[in-house]
Amino acid sequence: MTKLRVVIADDQPMMRAGFKAVLEATGDIEVVAEAGNGEEAVRAAGEHSPDVVLMDIRMPGLDGIEATRRLPRQRVLILTTFGLDQYIIEALRAGASGFLLKDSPTSEVVAAVRAVAAGDAVLSAAVTRQLLDQVARRLPAPVARRLDEPDPLTEREHEVLRMLANGLSNAEIAEALVVSEATVKSHVSHILGKLGLRDRVQAVIYAYETRLITPAD
Repeated sequence: MTKLRVVIADDQPMMRAGFKAVLEATGDIEVVAEAGNGEEAVRAAGEHSPDVVLMDIRMPGLDGIEATRRLPRQRVLILTTFGLDQYIIEALRAGASGFLLKDSPTSEVVAAVRAVAAGDAVLSAAVTRQLLDQVARRLPAPVARRLDEPDPLTEREHEVLRMLANGLSNAEIAEALVVSEATVKSHVSHILGKLGLRDRVQAVIYAYETRLITPAD
C-alpha cells in the first residue's frame, strides 16, 4: 500500500510531534519530514516531494504564506490557531488548498490531509462562506475586463461558479440545476482550467475579487 507523504511545518516541536503521532497512527500516512520555519518547509518539500504540506501560517523568518507561494507543485494545508486568522485569505490566494485549526479533532485532521491529497479543498460550505464574508471587504477593487476581451466562462459556468461561491456543494448544485453530480464536476473542472485556478477555494476567491458575488448576495 502506498502511503500518503506529508511534511509538517510548525515552529513548535510539540505541535509537530502531536500532528505526526495523529497522522502516522492511521497506518496509511507517513510524515517524511518536519520543518521549524518556512525555509525549511520549502527545502523539505523539494527533497521529499510530499503529497501534502501541513504549514503553520506564522513562523520565524519565511512565514507560511511566502513558503506556500514557493510551493506551486505541492498541496498545502494551512495550520492556524484562530478560525478567522487575518492572514488566511492571503494564504489561500498564495495557493493553499484550505486551512485547519490546530485544535481540530484528530478525525478532522486525518480527513483534511486525505482530502487535500485527493485534490479537494478543505473548506466546508459553511466555513467557506463565513471566512469569505469576513474578509471580502478587505479584497482589492476588481480589475474591470476590457470590453473587447471575451468572457472565458459560459453562462452556465458563471451560474455554477456563483453557486459554488455561495457555499453549495456539488450535490446541491446538481440538485438546483437538475443535472448529475458528474456534470457539475465537469463544469467546475472547466472553470478552473479556463481561469487558471488550482481548486475550488481559489475559484471562490476569484468570484469575490471580480464581484461576481458579494457578501450581501
